[in-house]
Amino acid sequence: MKILIYNSGGGLGDSIQLFDIIYSLREKFGSNNIFYLSAHKNHFNNSLSDYNIQLNELKTDIIYFGFRLWHLFKSKKNILKNNSIEQFDLIVDLQSKLRNTIILKQFPSKNFYSSTLNFKFCSVAKDYISTKFDLKNILINIEKLLDTEIPFKKYDFNQINEKYFNEAKRLLPDDNYVGFSVTQGNEYRKKSWPMEKFINVAKKISLLNKKPVFFIEKNNLELIQRIKGEINNAMFPELDSQLSGPPLVTALSSRLNKAISIDNGIMHMIGLADIPMIVLFGPTNSKKFAPKVKNIEILDSKIIYNSEDISKLFLDIRDEAHRFALKNFRSKKRKDMKKHFLFDINGVGPKIVERIYAKYNSIEPIAKLSLQQISKDLSIKVDLAKKIQSLTKEFYN
Repeated sequence: MKILIYNSGGGLGDSIQLFDIIYSLREKFGSNNIFYLSAHKNHFNNSLSDYNIQLNELKTDIIYFGFRLWHLFKSKKNILKNNSIEQFDLIVDLQSKLRNTIILKQFPSKNFYSSTLNFKFCSVAKDYISTKFDLKNILINIEKLLDTEIPFKKYDFNQINEKYFNEAKRLLPDDNYVGFSVTQGNEYRKKSWPMEKFINVAKKISLLNKKPVFFIEKNNLELIQRIKGEINNAMFPELDSQLSGPPLVTALSSRLNKAISIDNGIMHMIGLADIPMIVLFGPTNSKKFAPKVKNIEILDSKIIYNSEDISKLFLDIRDEAHRFALKNFRSKKRKDMKKHFLFDINGVGPKIVERIYAKYNSIEPIAKLSLQQISKDLSIKVDLAKKIQSLTKEFYN
């Protein structure tokens, strides 16, 4: 069974998010039967090749396939002929732009899957489910289309070449490491959290005998020197290695206790190690892009503050990072891990939390103040001050 997977996303993170889907399809239909067509660079056979999830590339001389109207008039049969393929048994369209889908559908195939226009282009009409926030649903929909079972197989990061794990152990030989990914890859959207706030978090974590580990490209010397100048025990393991690239980041991440990251490609590389994470989101969609790991805390400025301004998250992260370092305080009790822990108290919202940080610069002083002082400083009733102080004491003790 020959399968073509089409992806229009261009980033490393976009490709890493597909690992589980491709891994599952390979397990079901065999790796030799799956072909890949990308509108951009094929990362699977380049930067991500040492994850050992390589795909047969459908060779074509079209750049940015599907993004130009004239692609509609390029003979798709000739493209297949040049790849020694008559037709595909299944084409999986992983994007939803109408133009791209129409162009892709010109390839001869027995079965066609696409979510475009609410699945109108699928070769068989079925009760398909939305894949907007969970790519795993793509497999469920393909099962419906083909009327077959496709067991879900989560990508096993142990597929990475052992040399990366050996190097990671050499670079990070001990324990109590907390990882930081602080730079964005997509320069067109403001996804970066202010650096001084990351530095404040790292300093606070250092006081807890944790070792901050930063994932920053080697050529970003100015930023590296700035962090080194402000954090004495900051570590940059990639600087001391002849190896580099995404597989090393994932191997290093397996040595961490936790990690804190903005929405970027490194966030997905860390997520493959399935370690506890705090991830910060501003303009991008956390439901769609956050790694699907067991222990993750998502701080989304759109959800917490109804704003795409990620810098607002400074109200949460300093104390959330402290809580996170203290073995996930109340993690089993909290139902909504996307919000500040004080929001668990009825009557406490963003305005009160903002007042706390404006007055005290942290939650911690509340544990030591009198209830009358808290009530006066925050303009709240004593009963509410008591609830806030009680939870704060539990937080820090």
